[in-house]
Amino acid sequence: MAASSTDPRTWSSYKSAAASTVGAGLGFVLSDVDDIVCLDLDHCLNPLTGQLAPWAAAIVRDAGATYVEVSPSGDGLHIWGRADVRHGRRIRRPDGTAVEIYGTGRYIAMTGRRHGDTPSALGDIRDAVRRLLG
Repeated sequence: MAASSTDPRTWSSYKSAAASTVGAGLGFVLSDVDDIVCLDLDHCLNPLTGQLAPWAAAIVRDAGATYVEVSPSGDGLHIWGRADVRHGRRIRRPDGTAVEIYGTGRYIAMTGRRHGDTPSALGDIRDAVRRLLG
């Protein structure tokens, strides 16, 4: 049976998913049973130099001590943390870039490639979410 980001009966544990040879890698389903959220920053990272665009560096700074990883594209970031986000939002920036905020009903592919020296734990990113939505 194909997995669905909105049907918990199709989800599996980390152990089962990591042992599977099906699919293209691991990911995480954001659901309404917890307060885990992901900020998806597209096209903000130079994959050759690791240099962040200034707008993205400000969001990472605002998020504080929380897990941040390089997205599967290699030129974006996923900022993981805790906040109350029930409805996803896409925020289009004046320069054409976008930030997506997800809290439920989404599957996010993960790379495990931690960005910089960010911690491996999830932090409180409510203030960063408020600033983005403000």
